[in-house]
Amino acid sequence: MKIISETKIKARYAETDQMGVVHHGNYPQYLEVSRIDWLEKLGVSYKKLEANGVMLPIFTMDFKFKKSAYFDDELNVRTMLRKIPTARIIFDYEIYNQEGELLTTATTTLVFVDAVTRKPIVCPKDLLDRIENYN
Repeated sequence: MKIISETKIKARYAETDQMGVVHHGNYPQYLEVSRIDWLEKLGVSYKKLEANGVMLPIFTMDFKFKKSAYFDDELNVRTMLRKIPTARIIFDYEIYNQEGELLTTATTTLVFVDAVTRKPIVCPKDLLDRIENYN
């Protein structure tokens, strides 16, 4: 079961170094934008998750940089759910440029946490239902 979302992000000048290469420190933001887009396409609001007392801090983040992204590139970030979440949710990512070249792969693991107790909890039932019933 792969739920895949594609998010377009334009590489901005402020995200690049003097050579016009996107600095590696910007990639976590690209993943965050695409992860929130993935949730929205599933019909889940990250803001509502937090309002309901569920937080999703990053537990691990791993990148493999294959080619550089440059200023003004139109990046296509593919976000894929690896497996049905439990107390953790794992996403795999592929970032392509406008020519379709694979630039970067990444993986993030986030943990569902109760906003009050700050302790891990299981994935909310509404999110699980949406994942399991996704067409």
